[in-house]
Amino acid sequence: MDSDYAIIGGGIVGLAVAWGLLRRGLTVTVLDGDDGSFRASRGNFGLVWVQSKGMKQPRYARWSQSSARLWAEFAAELEQNTGNAVPLEQNGGYDLHFSEDTLQATVEKYEILKAELDGDYPYDVLGHNALRKEEPHIGPKVVGAILHHQDGHANPLKLLLALARDVRRRGGRVLTGKTVTEVTQPDGFELACADGTRVRAAKVVLAAGLGAARLGRQMGFKAPIRPQRGQVLITEKLPKLINRPSLIARQVDEGGIQIGATNEEVGHDDGVTQSGLSGLAAEAIAAYPALARAQLVRSWGALRVLSPDGLPIYQRSAEMPGASLVTCHSGITLAAAHAMLLPDWLEGTAAAPDLEVFSESRFAVS
Repeated sequence: MDSDYAIIGGGIVGLAVAWGLLRRGLTVTVLDGDDGSFRASRGNFGLVWVQSKGMKQPRYARWSQSSARLWAEFAAELEQNTGNAVPLEQNGGYDLHFSEDTLQATVEKYEILKAELDGDYPYDVLGHNALRKEEPHIGPKVVGAILHHQDGHANPLKLLLALARDVRRRGGRVLTGKTVTEVTQPDGFELACADGTRVRAAKVVLAAGLGAARLGRQMGFKAPIRPQRGQVLITEKLPKLINRPSLIARQVDEGGIQIGATNEEVGHDDGVTQSGLSGLAAEAIAAYPALARAQLVRSWGALRVLSPDGLPIYQRSAEMPGASLVTCHSGITLAAAHAMLLPDWLEGTAAAPDLEVFSESRFAVS
């Protein structure tokens, strides 16, 4: 065997899992796709977010909370090992509302979830005046916000860089430009790539994002995932304007403001549209009127990786024992859990988290 594990996918999810396995003394080979691959890791919004997660499945809220609690330790270890900072702020985040009705309706849902979580769901409801004390640049159209204290945001590109460097530093092999076309299990696993490369490993983790839909069926998974486009806008670097992130806008550590994101069912089209970007800009200006004077420097579209119910999928293959599927659309939020908790599930240790609720059995057709 070339290694104990082969990880198919070199994005945030795959590298976080690889990092965690290496941290436990296992050997790992990561196979990353080519430049034409859809890469959610390079196009996401960078939130470490608990708020609104698990409204219909409290276990997802708990899983997100577990990761959020580990994030500071995770980022600090990456920085110590590589010298690359992973900027993180976890001072809470806002769900901004332009209507009293939507604000009240959301609070009612949060109270139900809070009860299901035994009260572990710390948030405050801020009216416009209270919110304005926290965010002096908030606009008059914002009637209030829900401030959830477990939320925050990070720099996803710096996270990706630090993970890649520390995976290599720990002895992991990262093979780039490798599109896996076939996975077989003659004696252990053999992975064939489009360029003729072959890799052998004792176990395999499929963390290829949207690519898992194709490979997953070969490996005994349903892999019922689909793309959803999100467009974003980036402003010039500005003086401090936004103190805490929201789903509408966040000010990144470098000073620019990221505005987003759309939710579009357009297949594998990751382009941008005038209507999509205009809608984002209008909402951001309604929330923060000062942004009307900001210069935009770039925009992009990226594809989320979504299951039918929006929750992660963690599944072991019955057809290929030793193969596991790991996929989610909250790769930044869950990065710490994937790095520090998921390896126990992959290895089947006594400390393994109970992830049965995220198995593919929930998609079974009666």
